[in-house]
Amino acid sequence: MTEKIIQLTETAVWQSLEKVMDPEIPVVSLIEMGIIREVVLVENGRVEVTMTPTFSGCPALVEMENMIQQAVAAVGAAEVVVHKQLNPAWSCDWITEEGRTSLKQFGLQPPARHGGSLSVTFFDPVSCPRCDSPNTSLKNSFGSTLCRAIWYCNSCQEPFEQFKPL
Repeated sequence: MTEKIIQLTETAVWQSLEKVMDPEIPVVSLIEMGIIREVVLVENGRVEVTMTPTFSGCPALVEMENMIQQAVAAVGAAEVVVHKQLNPAWSCDWITEEGRTSLKQFGLQPPARHGGSLSVTFFDPVSCPRCDSPNTSLKNSFGSTLCRAIWYCNSCQEPFEQFKPL
């Protein structure tokens, strides 16, 4: 019986991570969310992955770490170390265009890019992800998770969540 030889490459690791979906928003990958920041192949099959969670106290942190380790091990890593980097803090500007589209199709309005401008507030008008109407109102500044707010569209009369601008 011949043993299958797997060539562990940085490209293979990134490709495996493209399939790791956010446990709280299963329509976007951790890469699309901008959570995976770096991949380094060290030596002897050791891979180090750096991630920046959306919040330092994110309840899905352990689950994300486990999923990252499993995905990278599946492409041949002998050891996977996941580093949590909190500085710089995660920014919604890191969400890719594909991720923004997926969030909107999911019914979760992605925040506008702000480029670090401090003039952005949590209460700026938000368009509805379903009908694109700007005729919306904030109902609760906390949604199903700390990083979301609940809005109501006065045009299509549907509630929706917005990913907060961070």
